[in-house]
Amino acid sequence: MKFRELSIEGAWEITPVQHGDPRGLFMEWYRFDHLAEAVGHPLRLAQGNLSVSAKDVVRGIHFADVPPGQAKYVTCVRGAVLDVIVDLRVGSPTFGAYEFVRLDDVDRRAVYISEGLGHGFCALSDDATLSYLCSETFNPTAEHSVHPLDPDLGIDWPAGTAAQLSARDAAAPSLAEAIASGLLPDYDECLRHRRSLRDGS
Repeated sequence: MKFRELSIEGAWEITPVQHGDPRGLFMEWYRFDHLAEAVGHPLRLAQGNLSVSAKDVVRGIHFADVPPGQAKYVTCVRGAVLDVIVDLRVGSPTFGAYEFVRLDDVDRRAVYISEGLGHGFCALSDDATLSYLCSETFNPTAEHSVHPLDPDLGIDWPAGTAAQLSARDAAAPSLAEAIASGLLPDYDECLRHRRSLRDGS
């Protein structure tokens, strides 16, 4: 496995080593110990999710209150998506920045998204299937969205005007509205929470 920290602190791209022969292939797509070494603390596995999306579906930008937040380890097991990680942590040096990682069933990369970061994706194929490992269980009162098409975010989605959104995402506040309402995570609080994970407190 190769780990590459992205330009947004707390986000990582993971590329597995695939072992193939005429029968098929084998790989390790998640390693508890390798991830903990890279990010500085273990990932608590509390919930596993699977999503299936038609081409041009855009999901996100989703995030959770910190603490405890919800870290995610995401990979694409069928088809392809353009995954996006957005820094929504108020006070972060890269606040408002985003980065794309293509996840597909060829290179079989994964992304790790730490607590406080926003996450979304655009399906590049029909039946694009994502598998998520999450550090916390679903808590509807603590999970939020920012509108993925907000011009202030400026995300260049490949679906363009054909983007299909859920009713929840279509009704999500803009980045400016989320800032004004105090909805977004605080960068220093996110750092304190990550230190507590490292320290085991």
